[in-house]
Amino acid sequence: MTGTAALQVAEAAARVLVDRLGARPDAAVVLGTGLGAAADGLGDVVAELDLSELPGFVPYGAPGHRCACRIVALGPITVLVLLGRAHLYEGRTPAEVAHAVRVAVLAGSQTVVFTNAAGAVHPQLAVGDIVLIADHLDLTGGPGALAGLVGSVPAPFVEMTGAWSSRLRRAARTTRHTTPEGVYAQMRGPQFETPAEIRMLRTLGADLVGMSTVVEAVAARHLGAELAGLSVVTNLAAGLANTPVPVEEITDVAAGTAPDVRSLIQAVLTPELPAPHPT
Repeated sequence: MTGTAALQVAEAAARVLVDRLGARPDAAVVLGTGLGAAADGLGDVVAELDLSELPGFVPYGAPGHRCACRIVALGPITVLVLLGRAHLYEGRTPAEVAHAVRVAVLAGSQTVVFTNAAGAVHPQLAVGDIVLIADHLDLTGGPGALAGLVGSVPAPFVEMTGAWSSRLRRAARTTRHTTPEGVYAQMRGPQFETPAEIRMLRTLGADLVGMSTVVEAVAARHLGAELAGLSVVTNLAAGLANTPVPVEEITDVAAGTAPDVRSLIQAVLTPELPAPHPT
């Protein structure tokens, strides 16, 4: 499923989604590894749906990622929360990875907030930090999610300058004033990077590295969505610590930041509302 066929399937799935949930979302949130608890308390739950019932979806293979969504009322807006995502390292194509966020935008989401677990490339970042994505590097290789869309509407020649909204980053800082920002690089995975690859990434200007988000962000931007990104630093990248990457601890570290991630999502999506009290 690529090119215009992928868009057509996403359009069909968006129609079914709106019909099943009985609402058009104003915004969407994609929850990354270990961050499922950020959905709890985000707003008033209106409905939940197994996405594998919709065209183009198959169950996700990464641990902790549910192929499901939730409609949440957050102040004046309706939010579609995607409780997991597909990854390239599962053997998926970029179009399959982008399918869920395409459906979200085609269903009505004008804003998309991406979250992920990431390794720190910049030496001043620490485990547990939450970083606002200001720009990205696509190092996944091969055709991307927009391949095969020449001649389609909208055209695939998308301007990516300012793809990560400065307005939404300012909104995030209304609740966490010192939240840093950085450049996120996506690699294919599932293997973690070598120390040499981390040195390369730092030379290229990356502050964070992970295995998701960029492919989805390009697809969402192609359809006109405004983007925000929150990366949770779950580990120091290879070569930056005296110990190997603690693979078994990554999910737990991300889960521990869920309340703060939730507060940032709320600030991004409803900056006019009072900041929520810490929990």
